[in-house]
Amino acid sequence: MVSPLASGNWGSVYIARLASDEKPDGMTAGSPPDEVALKFVMTNAFGPRRSREWRELAEREAEFSQNAAHDRLISVLQTLVVTDEERPDLDGAVVLVMERATGSLQERLDAATDGEPLADADRVITQICEGLAHLHAEGWVHADLKPANVLIMPDGSVRLADFGLVSRVDGTHGYAPPLGSPDYLPPERWREGISERGVPVRSTADIWALGITVHQILTGGSLPFLGATAGARAAAVQEYACGRAPLRLHPALDATGRDFVSRCLARDHTSRSSATADRLLALARASSPVLAERRRTALGRLAVSVVTAAAVLAVAGTTGGWWWLAVQDPGNEAKAGPTKRITVYNIETPCRKQTERLRTCSMGLALNPYKKYKSGNVSEHRIWHGDVLEADCVAYEGDRVADETGVGTTRWYRVKVAEEPSGHAWFPAVRTRNEPTALPTCGSDASPGG
Repeated sequence: MVSPLASGNWGSVYIARLASDEKPDGMTAGSPPDEVALKFVMTNAFGPRRSREWRELAEREAEFSQNAAHDRLISVLQTLVVTDEERPDLDGAVVLVMERATGSLQERLDAATDGEPLADADRVITQICEGLAHLHAEGWVHADLKPANVLIMPDGSVRLADFGLVSRVDGTHGYAPPLGSPDYLPPERWREGISERGVPVRSTADIWALGITVHQILTGGSLPFLGATAGARAAAVQEYACGRAPLRLHPALDATGRDFVSRCLARDHTSRSSATADRLLALARASSPVLAERRRTALGRLAVSVVTAAAVLAVAGTTGGWWWLAVQDPGNEAKAGPTKRITVYNIETPCRKQTERLRTCSMGLALNPYKKYKSGNVSEHRIWHGDVLEADCVAYEGDRVADETGVGTTRWYRVKVAEEPSGHAWFPAVRTRNEPTALPTCGSDASPGG
């Protein structure tokens, strides 16, 4: 028995119930009994050249899936080609026999409430990062990561799917067909030239798409770049990438979510290079219990506030609306923000091995993160590899600085420096390997103490 399930840009998916003697060898216990998904790629529906491209995409997806097994990647169990001259619409179609999922992340987002994260957002984000980290570690770029390509399995876990554009990295990048979903393409993609091998793609393209997807997960489906059409949203991306507009994230994002998404949505490939999939996975795993505890604490604090407010109002005999908001607002506590420790990292190996605090191995701090890091904007206080600093907030749109390898950032942490009159200076994110999470965003006052 076959029934339709979904359709996409280059294929349709059906549910098939198989007899026991028809089960593919790759059927896993995680699939519903006797059910698989059949993805039909209608290669003959286009001209000869395009049909050949679609067939190559289907074969690429099947080959990749059969050789890259992982718990966070959907499995292609078998590949078939339809031969039916009496049905020219089907004749030649490539059929991928896949594990049966119960839905997609996009479907969950379509039913979500604007501004509210998915109930299990932390787990979903972590599992997406697990799949992406595995892909990148094996030398692949997904090149089409988006909520529609994140499938929900019967046990509630998620798996990455649709590997038709997946590309093997050769050196610094791979090549993919000039396809993809505009809302999830990084800004540099629009400027890349097309060669006979395709469009250059890098792992940082997946990181950008991850940032867009995580923003949606944490905000009930909202995209970070607004516009009535995909073209308008792409224009907003370019305005941001060129420095003509700031990154305007949804106000519902808390400090942890804002930090994660901002790392992914750095303006260019080089700035995004430090946000690797394995680092983001570590952040997601570290943040999950923190976020869960924060929600529990916020709910508990809200319950106490309701009781307290009711008692006080009963005594005072007033409705005191402004006071009520001040008491129950769980965000008030976050204004002070946590203090996080940062360990200084020097990328130069001789300086890392040096135990003496040589001036030549020292590094500086900025007085203002939004001004050029040069004479007049450098703290007299020097720091060395292994020093531990305390940060109290983070600025995301500061002056871009790069380390000796060219990896850059616009993210600066305000750290405590007793020697400065203000008690603070600014530390660039490229100078550490243990970037703190859950820090509040610094205020608009960019002075050292602001």
